Amino acid sequence: MDVNGLIAIIFFFTSIMVIGGSAIIGRHRERMGMIEKGMKAEDIKAMFGRSFREPHPITSLKWGIVFVAVGFAVLLGLFLHSAYNMEGGIFPGLIAVFGGAGLVLFYFIANRKAQD
Repeated sequence: MDVNGLIAIIFFFTSIMVIGGSAIIGRHRERMGMIEKGMKAEDIKAMFGRSFREPHPITSLKWGIVFVAVGFAVLLGLFLHSAYNMEGGIFPGLIAVFGGAGLVLFYFIANRKAQD
């Protein structure tokens, strides 16, 4: 039996439980502090009530642009690898550059939409 693997598994799941528990306790303390300061339950629900299941349409545009740009980066990397026999190390750089360019493009589109 591999003791190092067992220790790693125990450490992994313990870390997840500690992080999750800390988040729950922190959220509880934050809400209790708001109640102590006199905020009403409706105000607290309004602050934390934003649903993550209802994304804004512009968020979908952002991720669409980024994924298309990353797809182009992978295609370009495959082309460079096969045509010019380049190393595989070019993929992370291309993905970072094209992903960043997609985010910059999204910034300009979102800025233009905000001005309209």
